[in-house]
Amino acid sequence: MKAHPDLVAHGAQFERRIVPLSPGIWTAVGFAASNAHMVEGADSVTIIDTTESTAAAENILAEFRALTGKPVGRIIYTHGHRDHVSGASVFAGGADVPVIASAGFGSDLVDVDQSRVAPNAALARRTRAQFGIGLSGDERVSLGCGPGNRPMKGLGEGYLEPTERVADDRPIDLDGVEARLIMAPGETPDHMAVWFPGVRVLVPGDNWYHAFPNLYAIRGTAYRDFAAWADTLTMLAGLGAEAMAPGHTMPVFGGERVREALETTRDAIRFVMRETADGMDREVPIDDIVAGLELPARLAEKPWLGEYYGKAAWAARAYAAGTLGWYDGNPTNLGTLSTRARALRMAELAGGADALMRAARLTPDPQWRLELCDHLIALGEPAGELKADTMTELAELEINATARNAYLWEAKRLRSGDSG
Repeated sequence: MKAHPDLVAHGAQFERRIVPLSPGIWTAVGFAASNAHMVEGADSVTIIDTTESTAAAENILAEFRALTGKPVGRIIYTHGHRDHVSGASVFAGGADVPVIASAGFGSDLVDVDQSRVAPNAALARRTRAQFGIGLSGDERVSLGCGPGNRPMKGLGEGYLEPTERVADDRPIDLDGVEARLIMAPGETPDHMAVWFPGVRVLVPGDNWYHAFPNLYAIRGTAYRDFAAWADTLTMLAGLGAEAMAPGHTMPVFGGERVREALETTRDAIRFVMRETADGMDREVPIDDIVAGLELPARLAEKPWLGEYYGKAAWAARAYAAGTLGWYDGNPTNLGTLSTRARALRMAELAGGADALMRAARLTPDPQWRLELCDHLIALGEPAGELKADTMTELAELEINATARNAYLWEAKRLRSGDSG
């Protein structure tokens, strides 16, 4: 199975290693979808984020134990996403360890109320597609933010509830190590950064990583506040960090490099906001805004803004829907046709379903082929294999890991006839 060479090269960001940030502070990269960090104090260590599974946490703990045998004294969550909170029980080791999070902390591991009406099955299915759950190693080359090949045993099973929730920025003594907890809303509103002013080390959670930010996750997410995220990046850049250990991908070293990474990512977010808002103000259809959206060269050339995880086009759609809702200002879209009714009219224009099928097979444009396949499938025509082949073709060209995984996962589901 071929993969885009740039996406393959991006895998260097997940090479498994323990990286020293400063004397007594380390980050574990490549052991899971997300990173974990250890801070050595006088008699104990602090763990910041605990990865996605108990198996990954066990592997990281073994590496940390080679550095120090001091017990875990406390755990800090930067935010509630399950890939950061699911190995806590392993690090705690059965002890009554304090777990610190922001006052707004919420986790998709524990906050799903099955008694409330919500598209939980759709979310689960789309999550499997985004992360390529069930794809082979050759197919799932990457998650965009972490390695595709990592231990899955105990996925989501090691979560511990926070014992202390922090409402405002404040200093914290990590057993003799000076640190500061900083409220940092961005990818999620409950984000909390950890700042070590004495050694100028920053742990920003998922507010920055070496990829275009995932302003909208295709698994399905509520609106992520673009403006708050951009403002937080400005604040973090102003700290003057000399080393930054993100929640995913390799650390960044050097004050100028850290500042540039944070500020250009902020600028990319604001560029998407500005271009989308300007287009909406001029009554440009969102499809046309998206089709014409390109980062300026000074941003596009930055390696950490490659679209391996998030995409500017997806972000633009999310910003439009998140600010003004689904209606795009075109009264045509106040009404609708069913997919079958629209397909019947498309087939009629083409000269019948057979002509529509020929057009789908002959077009060199894979995106148009997918759209024609959807019309044919709505009519009950046998276009499933053609659509699956087209998605596989697009996957091999795709630099974005989540798009690649979704194409391949949905192609496999279509070929198997699985509707779940």
